[in-house]
Amino acid sequence: MRILGISAFYHDSAAALIIDGRPVAAAQEERFTRIKHDPRFPENAIAYCLQEAGVTLDDIDHIAFFEKPLLKFERLLETYLATAPHGFNSFRMAMPLWIKDKLFQKPGLVRDLKRFSPSGKGIEEKLLFAEHHESHAASAYYASPFDEAVVLTMDGVGEWATSSVAIGRGNALETVKEIHWPHSLGLLYSAFTYYTGFRVNSGEYKVMGLAPYGTPRFASIIRDNLIDIRPDGSFWLDQRYFDYATGLTMTTEAFHRLFGGKPRDPDQPLTQRDMDLAASVQAVTEDVMLKITRDLHRTHGIDNLCLAGGVALNCVANGKVLRDGAFKNVYVQPAAGDAGGALGAAFAAHARHTSTPRAEVLPNELDLMSGAYLGPAFGQDEIEGRLIKSGARFTVHGDDDLYARTIDCLDRGDAVGWFQGRMEFGPRALGNRSILGDPRKPDMQKTLNLKIKFRESFRPFAPSVLAEDVADYFEIDVASPYMLMVADVKRNRRRHLSTEEKLLFGINQLNVPRSDIPAVTHVDHSARVQTVHAETNARYHALISRFKERTGCGVLVNTSFNVRGEPIVGSPEDAFRCFMGTGMETLAIGNCLLSKANQNPDLVSDYSAQFAPD
Repeated sequence: MRILGISAFYHDSAAALIIDGRPVAAAQEERFTRIKHDPRFPENAIAYCLQEAGVTLDDIDHIAFFEKPLLKFERLLETYLATAPHGFNSFRMAMPLWIKDKLFQKPGLVRDLKRFSPSGKGIEEKLLFAEHHESHAASAYYASPFDEAVVLTMDGVGEWATSSVAIGRGNALETVKEIHWPHSLGLLYSAFTYYTGFRVNSGEYKVMGLAPYGTPRFASIIRDNLIDIRPDGSFWLDQRYFDYATGLTMTTEAFHRLFGGKPRDPDQPLTQRDMDLAASVQAVTEDVMLKITRDLHRTHGIDNLCLAGGVALNCVANGKVLRDGAFKNVYVQPAAGDAGGALGAAFAAHARHTSTPRAEVLPNELDLMSGAYLGPAFGQDEIEGRLIKSGARFTVHGDDDLYARTIDCLDRGDAVGWFQGRMEFGPRALGNRSILGDPRKPDMQKTLNLKIKFRESFRPFAPSVLAEDVADYFEIDVASPYMLMVADVKRNRRRHLSTEEKLLFGINQLNVPRSDIPAVTHVDHSARVQTVHAETNARYHALISRFKERTGCGVLVNTSFNVRGEPIVGSPEDAFRCFMGTGMETLAIGNCLLSKANQNPDLVSDYSAQFAPD
């Protein structure tokens, strides 16, 4: 039973293919087009999925789309009309675009899909539509190792729901509760993303990373004015302060008066006030999530929780939900945002429209996601051919020699591009399309941010740690393979701060080493942990193991292989271009090793300016 899932036309378009309920391929369109968050029909991602499985569209049993566009159109029409006359005028202006992109979406999908079908027949009959939150919930529950779970989905908005609860049992997944537009925790967070000068739908993680530099002094203002939070975590937003429902921006003049000024211009420097605003909305978000999850466990008495939707990418809040202990087990879909909706739509179609049973998680598997390594891979001969065509100079090594030479580079302080195996599905690089560094070096965070990634200096980096060693470094004793749980660095690894260092606040805290792995220790001693498992990524596990043998440290700095405003690299050519356009010193692609010092100097260029700020 072959099912192709598609998400498209909003942001982060993607395609995924499952066979008998098991994911075999998934990728985001941006990795092929090099347009970050590309919303267009994912023709390249679909082509990859079909090629990976060796099939055409004629061999596909069902094609599942991740939302019901007409339902979304109807719900938004109701909202706009309810806010007349201003809402009606806004809707009248937006109507032509909605009619083009949403109302006639099914015929457009059929037309676009025909290019993948030799016969060109039967596509419309194969086409199925899941609701947006159903797709999110299915992406988490059916990929999880649980036979029974509460599934919490929170994002900006689907067709109508902004938060939903579903109960999964066996092959069945039933929605039991929803909060509806315009009351949205995701859009509350996005409003502060906009207000602090970052881009909505991509800058929310910057707000999360900025929060530890501030104090939540605005949290009470948020609770008293913007959001009414009930004991069970349900909430209501006062729309006088928000413009996303009927206007073209996120916040209103009433919002600006409440917080003392206009939104920050992205070109202006961050202030302590911006940091405090970030800390405040993060604290309120955590409060809502904890109230909801505690009530869900009391209500349903189920020990397993699955999380999906864009809010589930808030790994700080996820870590607090895990440590809170209301649920014994917490699983977060690694592609929790809209890209993962492609996979969820396929899962939902499999459950609802086939008689094939749910795929089982095997004893040697953590879940059905294969470590999220579901994207394209390149053979050694193909890598060498592509590098030669790009003008690269490289040497080829056996595995043991490649590990040894890469560790030599890491130990001397190089930033190392590590391009191996299948590309990751989701927003995180998990050791196959990564830039690596030595976490023991205090200046590594600053070097990677400013000379490699061309991004804000305050941004923290994640540690990749051997799964068997995670409890030696961090206050967490469960698997976190997808970098979606934040935990504190162990107290015995923390550095004693001087009196002067303790008195620092705001961005001045940035350059103070806080542990024996300072490059991955945030200012509040937290870290976004990725546990590396030999079962899902033997090559990356082997590299970190050899690094530990050499240095005594079982951790590496891991950040995505890209520069600011660019998607994560997808091909060897992308990797070489990024390598030559940044301060990266070393690149390992397959068994090829490249040194910047040995490259043709005519190919060196700073290409970061061609990408829009993210």
